[in-house]
Amino acid sequence: MNERHTASPTDARAHLEHRLEAIAASLATRPEALGLLALGSVGRAWDRVDAGSDLDFFVLVQPAFKQRCIEHLDWLEAAHPVVWHFRNTADGHKALMADGVFCEFAVFSPEELADIPYAPGRFVWRRPEVEAGLASPQRPLPTVPDRDWLVGELLSNLMVGLQRLARGEVLAATRLVQVHALDRLLELEEQLRQDVDLRSRDRFQVERRIERRLPGIEELLREAASGYTHTLQAAQRILAQAESRVPLPAPAVARIRALWAAAARA
Repeated sequence: MNERHTASPTDARAHLEHRLEAIAASLATRPEALGLLALGSVGRAWDRVDAGSDLDFFVLVQPAFKQRCIEHLDWLEAAHPVVWHFRNTADGHKALMADGVFCEFAVFSPEELADIPYAPGRFVWRRPEVEAGLASPQRPLPTVPDRDWLVGELLSNLMVGLQRLARGEVLAATRLVQVHALDRLLELEEQLRQDVDLRSRDRFQVERRIERRLPGIEELLREAASGYTHTLQAAQRILAQAESRVPLPAPAVARIRALWAAAARA
C-alpha cells in the first residue's frame, strides 16, 4: 500500500485516472449503469492531485437499480479488489482498495442530482441519454458567509467555549474554540486578504489547503490550534487576531475577556 504514497504527482494522476477508467469500463458492461462522474481533485482540479489524493465520484444508475448498486459493490471490485468499505450515507460508501486507493462515492439516478449540491466535476463515462450538463450542479454550493455572520459566530464560539472550559468540559471547549471559532477566523482572513486564490477553496471544509491559500498562516495556526490543554491560549490568540483585523463589538469582547479570566482561575 505504501507504493502509491511515494509516487510522484504525475504518477499519482496517471494511476488514479487509470482506476477511474477501470471503474467506468466495469460500469459500461452493466445496462443499469448510466455514468461515472468524477469529483473533487480528480474532477476538474488535476493540478491538485498527488500521492495523497482520493477518488471522489458519483455513479449514475437507473432508479430501479440504485439500491442494488449500493448494497453490492461487485461493479467496484471488478475494477480493483476492495479490502474494506462501509456505508457512510444512505447513498454511498467509503472504500479502501488493495493498493491503497481510497474511494468516497455515492450512487444516484440522474434525476436526483437536481437536489444535490456538489462541486463541478467531469464525466469519465456516460451513456448518450445522460446530459453532459449534469457534470455541473443544478443546486448551488453553499455561499461564503458575510462578514457580520462570521464575526458573530466567532465571538459566540469563544464565549460558549470559555464557559464550558470553566465548567471542566475541556474537549467541548477545545472544539468550540480551536475548530469552530478558528474556522470562522480563517474564513474572515480569506475575505480580508487581497491575494487569496479561492479556486482551490473547498466550500464544505475551509481548512482544506488553507496553508496554500493563506501563506504565512502557520504561525497563527500553531497558537490557535495548539491542542487539548491550550484552549485558553488559543482563545486569546483568536480574539487578538480578530481584533487586529476588524472592529469588534466592545460588550462581546469584554464578556470574552471576563470568561477567559474565570476559566483561567477554574
